Amino acid sequence: MHRRPTTALAALAVVITATACGSSSTAKPGAAKPASTTTSTTSTTAASAGGANPNAPEVVAPGDIPDTQAFVPYAATWYSFSVPEGWSRTVAGSTTTFTDHYNSIAAVTAPAAAAPSAAAVQAAEVPILRRDVPNFELIKIAPVARTAGPAILVAYRAGSAPNPVTGKRVAIDVERYEFWHNGTLATLTLSGARGSDNVDPWKKVTNSFAWTA
Repeated sequence: MHRRPTTALAALAVVITATACGSSSTAKPGAAKPASTTTSTTSTTAASAGGANPNAPEVVAPGDIPDTQAFVPYAATWYSFSVPEGWSRTVAGSTTTFTDHYNSIAAVTAPAAAAPSAAAVQAAEVPILRRDVPNFELIKIAPVARTAGPAILVAYRAGSAPNPVTGKRVAIDVERYEFWHNGTLATLTLSGARGSDNVDPWKKVTNSFAWTA
């Protein structure tokens, strides 16, 4: 039985690590592009004056999840959603992560007294993401509608954890969705190689999310 986690930000470290070390399957690597950019962008990866930033993540060839990709249901104590068939699953503490190459989906729940708002996420969570996520660059924060109800979307760019062999980071696009129900916050964090067009697969995953308790 899954135990209720104590922090929704636990998914962050797992998903960044997973993008550097994801296993292979039949799905192509990729990530969702943000639908729009409604807030100003703040970059922590800008090159220093007079030259390129040596700490900037490596940009790999983008890849889309194929239209023929099959999805299968995954159920936890508090929620369920569909995941691409064949992806590897790992559990680290309260976070469950599915990976394939540079694609990943991480899910975690935590107690929360009230539903999140875009303003609250901007004030409380973005500073933590900026502090903890390598090469963090905010794209937007916005409310979105999904089948399970309203959610808050945080779209940003980042660098993966260093490759254990080369030490290099890979540039990734990330979409983080926060759902709330009866005192529980569920966070889905979806990421993949920068520049991939996985809008439809990511929408399929987030629209499949449902509360089970």
